[in-house]
Amino acid sequence: METGSGELKETNKELVSSIKERIEAISSLRSIFIVPEKLRTSGNDHGNEMYIPDTVSIGPFHHHRNGNLKVKEEHKLHYLYTLLSRKPNLEATLHQCIKALGDIEQTARHCYEGTLNHKSDEFVEIMLIDGCFIIELFLKYAYKGLRRRGDLIFTSELFFDVRKDLILLENQIPWMVLQSLFEIVPKPTPRTLSELALGFFKKMLPGELEFLREKFSQEGNHLLDLIHQCYIPTYAIVESKKAGEPKAEDMKCASDLRKHGIKFMRYTAASLLDISFYKGVFEIPPLETKKYNKILFKNLIALEQHHSDQIQYFTSYAKLMKAFISCKEDAKLFTHLRIVVSDSKDKAKHKDRDMVKEEALSLFSSLCDRVDVKKFYYAGVVGEANDYVTKGKSWWQKLKCGCLI
Repeated sequence: METGSGELKETNKELVSSIKERIEAISSLRSIFIVPEKLRTSGNDHGNEMYIPDTVSIGPFHHHRNGNLKVKEEHKLHYLYTLLSRKPNLEATLHQCIKALGDIEQTARHCYEGTLNHKSDEFVEIMLIDGCFIIELFLKYAYKGLRRRGDLIFTSELFFDVRKDLILLENQIPWMVLQSLFEIVPKPTPRTLSELALGFFKKMLPGELEFLREKFSQEGNHLLDLIHQCYIPTYAIVESKKAGEPKAEDMKCASDLRKHGIKFMRYTAASLLDISFYKGVFEIPPLETKKYNKILFKNLIALEQHHSDQIQYFTSYAKLMKAFISCKEDAKLFTHLRIVVSDSKDKAKHKDRDMVKEEALSLFSSLCDRVDVKKFYYAGVVGEANDYVTKGKSWWQKLKCGCLI
């Protein structure tokens, strides 16, 4: 009986392990992806520059590129040291971190697209060093007193390039990894990880602080996913009244729509994507031409391409804006109405309207090349605008024929 019991226990142990692995694989849906080749070669952009880090690598996808980056592995290790050494027993804290990461290793692995060839120790080490680097970066940004003289990142323009690399889809680590480490490492602040992350990225994001704070407090898969939540519209979907939902390509450009009596109005809303159409007027929240708009927008679109079964909110916005701004006349109209404006915080250079017009036209002309939208968020809005144009034409034809006299 003892032998049988021992065999049963061993069998159960293997069964439990097998089921646990399957549960982890299902519960941690893929959220960090390789950008599709069709997006890398679209438009007039320099392909990989929009998606591959050139300053700091985060996570396993570009770990091998560390030697070619401006922020080396040694710099990240230094940040790991300064973070953990705020507790008296660095070795004990390091042990805690490695154990915590070991417990979620399989779940974290399943967040990445494809099969990772990194061995267990190597994967955990990447998560540890990169995760602690991000946490320490957030802390140093929030509290200047933590920065040391000669810090490479904060004593040069490198900071902006580091922040840019942290929004790339392929350059992410799971939020659960950051959260697990944050609960262990010493922190000179009562702020939550979400609050520190928002403080770090808020200058790149549209919207009021309270709105952004609410979005960042929600559960997210990684940093880019949290940023993506800030772009989800607050308006309910306008249902299309006709069979066969309208597409962005069915929308006329802004200058043509004006000829049909449609007006455009700058409108302050909670989300940049809160565009509405009512009684012949498009109400559109203002877009600031920030430094890294194109890189951020392209990575948001790349993220949505992997969730084609869901409404692709930002891709829908980019498609609609591309339809509106299709020529210089459209860009001129949107800058005149201050629907597209220069970044008011950019003090390094003054942007005149001609420059803003060029940026707006360039931004949307190449943003959505080779991108499909299976669930177009603005289908109902486009349908209403097209109906307005059709009714206007019908009314004008009747007037010309004397039917309304």
